[in-house]
Amino acid sequence: MKYASEAPAGRAVEAAARSAVPVPAPDEQHGTRNKVARSILDHGPSTAAELALRLELTQAAVRRHLDTLVADGVVEPREKRVYGARSRGRPAKVFALTDCGRDAFDQAYDELAVDALRWIEQSAGGGEAGRAAVAAFARARLAAQAVAYRQAIEAAEPHSRAQALARALSADGYAATARSAPVGEQLCQHHCPVAHAAERYPQLCEAETEAFSQLLGTHVQRLATIAHGDGVCTTYIPGTGKAEKAAPSKTSSKSSKTPSKTKTTTASASTAGRNPE
Repeated sequence: MKYASEAPAGRAVEAAARSAVPVPAPDEQHGTRNKVARSILDHGPSTAAELALRLELTQAAVRRHLDTLVADGVVEPREKRVYGARSRGRPAKVFALTDCGRDAFDQAYDELAVDALRWIEQSAGGGEAGRAAVAAFARARLAAQAVAYRQAIEAAEPHSRAQALARALSADGYAATARSAPVGEQLCQHHCPVAHAAERYPQLCEAETEAFSQLLGTHVQRLATIAHGDGVCTTYIPGTGKAEKAAPSKTSSKSSKTPSKTKTTTASASTAGRNPE
């Protein structure tokens, strides 16, 4: 893989540097590549510069490892998503784990999970009844997980609840983060231990989205899921609505219309778990 920013002079300097520095042993190189892949798993799609900063490596070294990981089908390059106004110049390239790459992490029990869910579905008679049985199991599973999540959220300040949920999810292996978004926040799960099972049974994603809504006390919207082929599971959490709360005091004559608007901002998440088409 070649990068436009690598001028011939830069490659010459890099070649000279390699000749002066001992080449790492194969085992060491393999270990570093694993660290690169793990960093992408934990932090989501990343640029070479971001990986170099996190792993304290040179960008040239990171790119060599990325080239190998791309050739092995572990990661793939993508155009970086830009929020807001796009800056001038070529968009930054990010690297995300492929399905094959995710298989190397924590996916050993996927086949067992799918078999168990299939048994639940068939035992209930299949069809709509079977799907409902799987959905009931998914909700019960999330309810058990949500006990710890609720404790973490209730101990946090209102403005930090999304971050508290992200930390609780990370403790369960979801490598989650929360970041600001226009008029709200985005909860990102960079890893899903049950991704393959959720691909076959989307009820798992739907139950998770419903649980997030109940835990945070507001409707949420699932924007992307790993099970659907996206790089990250992304959930949009609306803002606290401070501006909406202040509005009635400015114009009392419109107060009678406020309840109908408020209802639209607190709608249930019954369809929020469905993957975007």
